[in-house]
Formats: sequence, C-alpha cells, structure tokens
Amino acid sequence: MKKFLAVAGNIGVGKSTLVEKLCEKLGWEPYFEPVAENPYLVDFYKDMTSWAFQSQVYFLTHRMRSHFELLQNPISVVQDRSVYEDAEIFARNLYVQGNMTETDYATYRDLYDLFITMLNPPDLVLYLSAPVDTLMARINMRAREFESTISAEYLSQLNTLYEEWIGDFHLCPVLTIPADQLDFVQIPGHIDLIARKVEEKLRGKEEVYFAPEDIQRYR
Repeated sequence: MKKFLAVAGNIGVGKSTLVEKLCEKLGWEPYFEPVAENPYLVDFYKDMTSWAFQSQVYFLTHRMRSHFELLQNPISVVQDRSVYEDAEIFARNLYVQGNMTETDYATYRDLYDLFITMLNPPDLVLYLSAPVDTLMARINMRAREFESTISAEYLSQLNTLYEEWIGDFHLCPVLTIPADQLDFVQIPGHIDLIARKVEEKLRGKEEVYFAPEDIQRYR
C-alpha cells in the first residue's frame, strides 16, 4: 500500500540526508521541494514588515500544491520538509519577531487553516530533533554560503517553535528521531534502526522511541 511520509526539523538537522538514505533503504521515492523563484523575496529583504505576508502566502501556496500532488502520487514517497512548517515555524517566527503585522498574520493563519482542512495529512511525520550546538556544527561543516549568517540565537528561536508545534500536532502520527544521537551518514545500522521504527509506527504501534541500547546495538 502506498505511503506518504514527511520529514520535519530545523535547519541543519539532516532532513535531506535522511530522506535520501531512508528512500534507498525502503525502495521509496524521495521528494525534494523544487526551487521556486519567489517574486516577493527582493522586496521582502528590503522591507520585511511590508512584504512578509505576500512572501509567506506565495511559499504556502507553492508547498500546498506540492502536498496535494504527493497525495495523488501512486508511489510511496518521503518528503523533505512538511507543509506545516511554513506556517507553524517560519511565518510564526516572522510574527513573533514583529516582521508580520497582527492583521496579516491572522489572515495568513485563516488561509493556512482552511488549506489544512482540505488536504489529507501524511501517513507519518518524522520529526528530527537536535540541540543548537549540533545544528551549528552541521551547518558549519557543509559550508553553504547562504547559510553563513545563520546565528545560534535564530536556530534556538526556531527550535522553540518546533518543540511547541510538534507537542500539539495531532493530524497524523509522529516519530521523533534524536538526530544528535544517530549518525545515519556514517553508520548504516542507524538507517536500519530508523526504518524499523518507521515500520513499527506505520503498523499502528503508539509508543515508538529510540532506546540508548537500540542505538548502540545498531552501530
């Protein structure tokens, strides 16, 4: 039976790598969001408060379209970043920082909430969790120029929003993966362990977690 998984988590936590490795293991299809040329970005970076709403609506519409297309896809797929993160993390962060007005944020949330009621959720969300020092180390290691200005404070703000969101998320089952304790790049056994936990969760097991002894055994 076709399955649709979405991988969520902060910048640098390893979402894309997990999608690749897990799809190789399960024989499923990876889905990476195609680069979209947001026509509002130039104006947004010049004046965030004036253009945050338009920019976020563009991103939301683009990601909602991708989510809908994946629901129609007959092949099992793992998506890099969920549709929920645009609203629950990044748009909310703009609002918290004062870069989106109360009126714009309320309108954006109304639109997002309407979209969500019209789209079925994934079968499972994989939430990659890691502390800020792990995220910073991985961001520095991959040395992408456009990520060079990301601060620990910004990542900490996002981590707080991620934890609040995932704690209240009930649209579909969630498997929390301790990304700082698992090395699915260097240790093939850790991908085997994650795949096993994914299968347990998809079979309906409620309490699925990564015990330290399991992590050690699969090294």
